[in-house]
Amino acid sequence: MTRLSDLHAGDTGLLRAMECSPALRLRLMELGFLPGAPVRLVRRVAIGGLVEIECRGCHLSLRMSEAEQVMIERA
Repeated sequence: MTRLSDLHAGDTGLLRAMECSPALRLRLMELGFLPGAPVRLVRRVAIGGLVEIECRGCHLSLRMSEAEQVMIERA
């Protein structure tokens, strides 16, 4: 397993675990980040330290600190 923040643009994987606070976990789950969900890192945004993620057809941005707490199994 690897951290979501370690992926490169275009890399895909399956969500396996979230090592974060209960509040962040709930927010991510509401956005569709559920165990087994396919995710793809679309791009990194240098300004603000953000990553753009595609999960189940939806695009969202996460802070790098949040992406470091999400564990992915590379596909």
